[in-house]
Amino acid sequence: MRRVVRLSIWGKVIGGVAGFALGGPLGGLLGAVAGHALDRMRAGGAGAGADTVAARQVAFTTAVIALAAKMAKADGRVSRAEVNAFKDIFHVPPAEMKGVGRLFDEARADAAGFEPYAEQIAAMFAREPAVLEDLLAGLFHIAKADGVVHASELEYLRDVARIFGLDAHAFERIRATHVEPKGADPYSVLGVSRGTADAEIKRAYRKLIRENHPDTLIAKGLPQEFVDLANEKMAAINAAYDEVERERGLR
Repeated sequence: MRRVVRLSIWGKVIGGVAGFALGGPLGGLLGAVAGHALDRMRAGGAGAGADTVAARQVAFTTAVIALAAKMAKADGRVSRAEVNAFKDIFHVPPAEMKGVGRLFDEARADAAGFEPYAEQIAAMFAREPAVLEDLLAGLFHIAKADGVVHASELEYLRDVARIFGLDAHAFERIRATHVEPKGADPYSVLGVSRGTADAEIKRAYRKLIRENHPDTLIAKGLPQEFVDLANEKMAAINAAYDEVERERGLR
């Protein structure tokens, strides 16, 4: 059963709270949907005291919507299953659904490509690759909602990962979690090779656990609403390490 979220990021996104401080294409997208709210905040001098974590959370959430919209445009269709998955996985309250829909439609209709959105969020979280992995995981959630990640979607997701600066191991960790969790190479999920020494594998595993703990990610800008993404990735990392332990007799 999914957790009930009491404090919603969605009202901040649609209402413009903290989002006006973003600038760039993400800020422009928010301004197109919630410009009146942003104007009131600017007039009241709210910009100077904007909370950095809140702004990063708004940026993360807006980027998920914008990049999902661009993925739908690249794929040529938006299935009902994908829409329902977005509502369920990302805990969008009914009162905010119309606003989220406007943001999605605005991003999809934008003539610019997905690259400016991906580049802006990559720059914001350049030192937090685990947060970018979870953003990519959000896109995988949406892509797989109709039962399969289509070739065009996978190509799009690889392009997003490249802009994010994620290496092949990071992409495989996310892809394996969502596309073929039972057949994933555990060494790839851990970001090591089969020739890596036992001690180095343990260090790699512990580093991944530290970096991907939900509390760590929330402190760096992952909204509470998206914590399920971090939990799923942690489960995949633990499962991979358990498999390597059994194979090597490390216990």
